[in-house]
Amino acid sequence: MSETEIIQHPQIDGLRIFFDTVDYRTPHVHEEFELIWLMEGRLSVQAGPFRHVAQSGEMVLFDPQQTHEFHKVEESCTFLCLQVAPTMLAGCFPAIRNIRTGGVCPGIYLSPDVFAQVQRGLLNVMRAYLERPACYELCCAGHVHLLMYRLLAAAPHVLLTAEENAERERRNARLLRLIRFVDQNYMHKIRLSDFARAERRSMSYLSHFVKEALGQSFQEYVNTVRFHCACKLIAAGQRRMLDVCVASGFSDYRYFSAAFQKRLGMTPEEYSRQPQSPVLDEMQVHHSLHSLERFYSREKSLELLDRFEAKYAPGV
Repeated sequence: MSETEIIQHPQIDGLRIFFDTVDYRTPHVHEEFELIWLMEGRLSVQAGPFRHVAQSGEMVLFDPQQTHEFHKVEESCTFLCLQVAPTMLAGCFPAIRNIRTGGVCPGIYLSPDVFAQVQRGLLNVMRAYLERPACYELCCAGHVHLLMYRLLAAAPHVLLTAEENAERERRNARLLRLIRFVDQNYMHKIRLSDFARAERRSMSYLSHFVKEALGQSFQEYVNTVRFHCACKLIAAGQRRMLDVCVASGFSDYRYFSAAFQKRLGMTPEEYSRQPQSPVLDEMQVHHSLHSLERFYSREKSLELLDRFEAKYAPGV
């Protein structure tokens, strides 16, 4: 299964904004800028060499075609997510197609006043997007242009050449083939050498490529996929841990148990006894192959928006 995310823009061409509650989101890539603003919980984010544990109230900006992944630190993490296609902005600023930041935390480089303006702008976009008053599309587009100006004018960034863009696309295509290879084979014995042979590349080259693209070794990534597969099986009600171990691809129960101890500080048996997050009527649970995310209805999103406006923009 490819982890290229094709983002639909059903309301406004080039724009999507929503609340998301995440346990884990596998490495994925798409053509849009993505700005996430953490509302509750802590989130570990990774985009190649960029790694950060974001706290409640922080924002993180990802570039188009930048592979990134999320996972919760303790409890499930809820954030507001804005996705903006460069084509939405290119009419007035063609260079937007080639700007790359490498993944940044706007709170580090924006002044407190400008950061507050970005917060307020995001909330305004979300409210207009959900309530849909007359001409709300213009309201959303105007706020988004101002948001991207405030974010990019102050952010450290580079302008890619056509050759650099082409190379990035080639690397992304190879990474997606690697992710698909792992998705199709993680439940069996899997070796990087088999992928290297298919790609006609050396083991040394691909070992370095995986480490640079995913921030972990090939075996570490495979074990991460297996671990999250095991978590989903347990959440689905599987109670025999040996069956979970085998189904998720671990060759030995010791490795299976060690994966839980390393990531959660508990055994698989202890994890299986933990209460699982309830799935409410206003939630839509999304599973890619190993991801677990919860999206919200329009009505529930408005409730969340009211709560977060009171928390982050009281009296405004």
